Amino acid sequence: MSMQGKKGSELFQKAKAVIPYGVNSNFRYWGEEDTLIAARGEGAYIWDADGKRYIDYRLGFGPIILGHSHPTVVKRVQEAIEGGTIFAWTTPYEIELCERITEMCKVDKVRLTNTGTEATMHALRIARAHTGREKFIKFEGQYHGMADYFMYSTASANPAALGSKRSPINVQATSGIPQGISQYVINLPYNDFERLEETIRARWQDIAAIFVEPMLGNAAGVMPKPGYLEKMRELCDKYGIVLVFDEVKTGFRMANGGAQEHFNIQADLVTYAKSLGNGFPIAAIAGKEEVMMTIQPGAMAHGGTYSGNVVGTVAAIATLELLETQPIIETVNKRGKALMAGISEILTEANMPYSLPGVPSMFGIVLGREEEPTDFREYFEGDGDLYEELALELIKRGVQPDGDAREPWFLCAALSEEDVNETLNVFNDALKAAKS
Repeated sequence: MSMQGKKGSELFQKAKAVIPYGVNSNFRYWGEEDTLIAARGEGAYIWDADGKRYIDYRLGFGPIILGHSHPTVVKRVQEAIEGGTIFAWTTPYEIELCERITEMCKVDKVRLTNTGTEATMHALRIARAHTGREKFIKFEGQYHGMADYFMYSTASANPAALGSKRSPINVQATSGIPQGISQYVINLPYNDFERLEETIRARWQDIAAIFVEPMLGNAAGVMPKPGYLEKMRELCDKYGIVLVFDEVKTGFRMANGGAQEHFNIQADLVTYAKSLGNGFPIAAIAGKEEVMMTIQPGAMAHGGTYSGNVVGTVAAIATLELLETQPIIETVNKRGKALMAGISEILTEANMPYSLPGVPSMFGIVLGREEEPTDFREYFEGDGDLYEELALELIKRGVQPDGDAREPWFLCAALSEEDVNETLNVFNDALKAAKS
């Protein structure tokens, strides 16, 4: 049964006539009959082209922390853009936003950009320029954007192709990447203390940075083992390596100060996007003064025509102001805890083995495995096919998580207690249908 209604199907055919596969991001393509056309969003809901309402747990892949089309943010942007949007000079808005980020995230300096990919791409260049080294460590199942250097052993990788944990193989995620780039990328299993330490001891002279999502935002929210992030910090300090926290997903969602605040660890560089602007395009690179000041005009390139544009910058100011002055994260966590508890009860009563990795604002559901996975390979010991059936049954009934269990459930402050209760009722029915 197609998820598309009549109007949605017609619009999708029109989209395919002018857009490859009818989408502007491959992650939005769910096949010929299940790729939806979204018409609008408000609060915790979105509506498709045929007017069907969904409780939204995708939230644009995570940016919506307040709720869709939040009136305060929208009004502030509308007022600001009447005075122009881009000037090729610094604006007072950029200064105000960077001041807020430094205060909330305990960083020294900030540069603005537009997307998470841009932020991580520039962070890698900064780390290389700062250290004079070229290679970097990332972790299997982690996603740092669409730049070529990061497209190895991502969450899309086939775990059977990753090789031994003792000597992991870089699995290229896409055609079109020059073969030689692989030599600069060192992929390691997440949460493996021994592999991390032995790799750095043997190769530190070549390693500019460790790039890490503090929790695996594209692998169901796998969390770090106690002491793992601390070990990274220790090794980076010892060997002069730049520690980069990719907080594109966790920033301003895990806590007001992101994963750095949640885990009480300061990285050298941090990348932000998504929740920073509640859905408006805005991103940032932040960090310690010594590292950030490597960006020297004429010596190390960082730029972007739309970096610090008024639209995204003012949206971010309004979003961070609300986060600081209202119990946004507390509200999201309260709803998330209730939702996780209800899902746990339903799965337990159904005698379904499961685990719920992550945090209340951003958590995964791993079916068929009672212990939380600790790395990307262990995640695949769960039943992803059953989860996909469950997700499709949920979406048919008006609750919309992602169809892939690797993508966490995201919550926003607009989600009400009634929405949580409705979701749990639907979840119960959808699980029965999926199992049958």
